[in-house]
Amino acid sequence: MSCWMPGCPALSMCWGLAALPITCLERAKDLKSRLGILLHKPELGHRIGTSSKLQLGSRWRDSSQEALEWRESFDQLLKSKSGVTAFHTFLKTEFSEENLDFWLACEDFKKTRSKTKLASKANRIFEEFVQSEAPREVNIDHETRELTRKNLSGATSTCFNEAQAKTRTLMEKDSYPRFLKSASYQDMTKQATSRGISKRSHT
Repeated sequence: MSCWMPGCPALSMCWGLAALPITCLERAKDLKSRLGILLHKPELGHRIGTSSKLQLGSRWRDSSQEALEWRESFDQLLKSKSGVTAFHTFLKTEFSEENLDFWLACEDFKKTRSKTKLASKANRIFEEFVQSEAPREVNIDHETRELTRKNLSGATSTCFNEAQAKTRTLMEKDSYPRFLKSASYQDMTKQATSRGISKRSHT
């Protein structure tokens, strides 16, 4: 846009720019060119997104292949971090995740070496999961509950063994078979099986 008429806004703007120091104009041009490069390169964002998707995809492939092993035994499922995560997600749909959370808390409890921490952790686990009407009460019989209560008087790493075993048996006999029949697990095994077939066909 150009104009030679007096009072023209474009002419005033040009005079205003001319009055600016050369360094300011150079910086403005440099900034404009950098912005232009970024605006005309949407593939930069696409590349970052693709990279994240590839990482997630590889993790999903690993866990879906591993998922085939989870049906071999409940132990096999519990040994797998992604298996425990998938099982926990399933238990949430049945509103019974406290059983797995209790089992995991007991596993962590057994690794405690400090006697002071052992006692405080034991009380915390008992109050959260074991005592009658606990916030996340697990489904164990009265005898096991009382035995666990007595064990707290001299807390050792084995004081939850009986309650943990009962909860584990309940999950193995009840929740685990339903998990294996669930739509989410079936989808994972189908994907793993189809990948196995496609790999064999390419070799």
